[in-house]
Amino acid sequence: MPRSRRRTQTAARQPRSARSPARPAAARGDGSGQALGKYVYCVVRAGEPLRFGAIGIGARPAEVHTINYKDIAAVVSDTPLEVHEPVRENVLAHERVNETVMRQHTVIPMSFGTVFKTRDDIVELLKAAYEAFSDVLTKMRDKFEFGLKVLWDRDLMIREIERGDEDVRRLKSEITAQKGSTYFARVQYGRMVDAALNALSERYASEIFAELRDVCVASRANKPIGDRMILNAAFLVSRDQEPAFDGRIKALGARYRQLTFRYTGPWPPYNFVNIRLKLERARDGA
Repeated sequence: MPRSRRRTQTAARQPRSARSPARPAAARGDGSGQALGKYVYCVVRAGEPLRFGAIGIGARPAEVHTINYKDIAAVVSDTPLEVHEPVRENVLAHERVNETVMRQHTVIPMSFGTVFKTRDDIVELLKAAYEAFSDVLTKMRDKFEFGLKVLWDRDLMIREIERGDEDVRRLKSEITAQKGSTYFARVQYGRMVDAALNALSERYASEIFAELRDVCVASRANKPIGDRMILNAAFLVSRDQEPAFDGRIKALGARYRQLTFRYTGPWPPYNFVNIRLKLERARDGA
């Protein structure tokens, strides 16, 4: 799972330091006799080779550079030809590279663990999917993804429902007062409470999306995780909308004090790039 990073109103944007062009080294052995492939982090718009430093995946952070074709490039590092397990240090390295590159470039993030055997394979990928990559890079220019998770205290919400719903309140009183079996009454009570919780969570989600609609380019609702989460959403936000989006999130947090807002980003547009199948077809055909 991607690392969650809380973004606050006072967080300073990291400086956009320049990256110097450099000619990437060819894949070679690592001294152990093991052949090296190319780990691909993302695709960017770049007319010349770039180097980003020793920030890549591996026990010793690998040098990250680009492999270019026309005006696009894959951001890569040398890596052993093996399956990369999604353990914490590997996932963080993958995200670290994408976050570093996106300070200066629009990125198309690749799935974790994308490895090619040779430089030529990557050039073939870029050539085969050039139009798709170029189109997405144009559409995603100066746009970032922000994540928003909204949670509640379920027991607190149930108490609110009991106070506000006469039928639920009456049924609970009957269960409390009843001396015999309360099985069927408790089943009915549970169904009524679940229905009320679902309706309430849907109302909150609808109101939150409505408030953010005019300060984002697009949004996506993902499946909530666990009983406490009622909203798990991603928002695509343009650079010039970011202050307004930040302010709207802050206002929503103040308005819905009974809810917990977890706001993260900026991220590469993971939820808004639909190019994975094209990439895999191009790779398979290389």
